[in-house]
Amino acid sequence: MTGRQGPLAGLKVIELAHIMAGPVCGLMLADMGADVIKVEKITGGDDSRRFLPPDIGGESAAFMMMNRNKRGIAVDLKSDTGREVVRRLLRDADVVIENYRRGTMERLGLGYESLREANPGLIYCEISGFGRTGPYAERGGFDLIAQGMSGLMSITGEGEGRPPVKVGAPVTDITAGILAAMGILAATFERQRTGRGQRVDTSLFEAGIVHTYWQSAIAFATGRSPGPMGSAHPLNAPYQAFRTADGWLTLGAANQTNWLRLLDAIEAPELADDPRFADNAGRQAHLAALEAKLSEILCTRATDDWLGRFEAAGVPAGPVLDIAQMHADPQTVARDMVVAPEHSRLGPVSAIGLPVKFSETPGKVDMGAPVFGQHTREVLQQHGYAAAAIEDMLAAGAVA
Repeated sequence: MTGRQGPLAGLKVIELAHIMAGPVCGLMLADMGADVIKVEKITGGDDSRRFLPPDIGGESAAFMMMNRNKRGIAVDLKSDTGREVVRRLLRDADVVIENYRRGTMERLGLGYESLREANPGLIYCEISGFGRTGPYAERGGFDLIAQGMSGLMSITGEGEGRPPVKVGAPVTDITAGILAAMGILAATFERQRTGRGQRVDTSLFEAGIVHTYWQSAIAFATGRSPGPMGSAHPLNAPYQAFRTADGWLTLGAANQTNWLRLLDAIEAPELADDPRFADNAGRQAHLAALEAKLSEILCTRATDDWLGRFEAAGVPAGPVLDIAQMHADPQTVARDMVVAPEHSRLGPVSAIGLPVKFSETPGKVDMGAPVFGQHTREVLQQHGYAAAAIEDMLAAGAVA
């Protein structure tokens, strides 16, 4: 496909992935200019098409969020003809992304070993629940399970003795997709030197583990596993959310300079003389008392009043926004983090923008998510199929 812009323009990616982790990976690459061709199963397509409600004009909002900037084709991978279509697409592809259970691609004749015979430069990215090796390699992957097993749910929540809480966003799915995209880019760099592709393997489990850097450092150093602390930080204080007279704000006065600036801003110089709060170690050791003192003061004024004072004093702080408020925030708008690519049937549909900016080769979100099978004819024609052959495949149900 021509006309894409961004640092990955010219990179051809075949996405044999569904729901979230794999599509996040494809999304990252597509937003940076890659031509991502999403291959969906004939019966129903990507399962996220049925994540309803909500919908926009009958199209799943969840599917459209994860799959804009991609071209979509529908193929019956259970048919010989359908599998041959995918093999033809992969002969000159740079990357394939798949997130099926282990062994599925091999049973379809689309495993790495068979594909690299025809395309030695192919980068074969596998995203799974637990990785392709180890005792859990056969297990399916779900964000909730990965959050629990990676330790995330043991450090998320309001405090000891409370029920385990997952991170609100499907953080292991999203992070696994980002890690996979990073791995693909590293493998692409290596291929420039050697001409050879390779397998890239990551998982939801590992994606959860990498979010425990601070807590793992504590456990390695002390032999004890830290627990949940609400919005507080395990290593610095005060660094958390506080209630105000009309809502909530976050406060990051974690180093000594910002601590003293905070005391000036809230007009509480006496706290500087309290030996419990003299340094960060003391503030961490007496966190409950510190929270009580600051909460008592911060509840006396409105959020905007405090934020004005903190900004003037140079104290890191911010409001706690809901999702709609975040969409409308001027910084979100200025950074193009809400975009509205054109959907072929619905017109402009809002989506989240590209979170990485490039000065010379900017990426762009310029296509809405495909309707089911939208680009099947176009992609097949570009890969050498004659019109009559395409009609025969359509009639046979090998493609849609």
